[in-house]
Amino acid sequence: MAKYDKADLERRMKGAIEALRGDLSGLRTGRANTSLLDPVMVEAYGSHTPLNQVATVSAPEPRMLTVQVWDKSNIGPVEKAIRSAGLGLNPINDGNTLRLPIPDLTEERRKELAKLAQQYAEKARIAIRNVRRDGMDALKADENKKEIGEDERKRGETEVQKLTDDIIKEADAVAHQKEQEILGK
Repeated sequence: MAKYDKADLERRMKGAIEALRGDLSGLRTGRANTSLLDPVMVEAYGSHTPLNQVATVSAPEPRMLTVQVWDKSNIGPVEKAIRSAGLGLNPINDGNTLRLPIPDLTEERRKELAKLAQQYAEKARIAIRNVRRDGMDALKADENKKEIGEDERKRGETEVQKLTDDIIKEADAVAHQKEQEILGK
């Protein structure tokens, strides 16, 4: 069993927040955001390649993304990959560049995305609580090995719980902010 290390627990909990931010950045809010295309994989050069390794994605205006494909032979596969990514985007191919108008979100779609944001937040909360459990187990193990006393263990458990509560509050705030963005409030 690992020795109790508060800094390590905090680092792992903050990692869950960063993962949550990454998940949420892929949710569409009705505004053009280049991270929207991060999950798109293109069949290029005989393998699945992330879109950002075969093209430059930019947002020249609030409701439009452009994809500048570096190798013209990849325009077809890139267009196909974007269409099949399930993002609800329909690329317009002008020969050199793909333009992606961002459609307005329907109220129903906004609610689905807000639910998805909540699911991502719950996943982050579970990860944070798992880190808390690891910390509590490490404290108990340290006490059983007689490395710390009961008072120190209780102090440590209080510390771990406070850290957990703070980080979960942060995760909830991040998710709430994204929800408000999605719902257009």
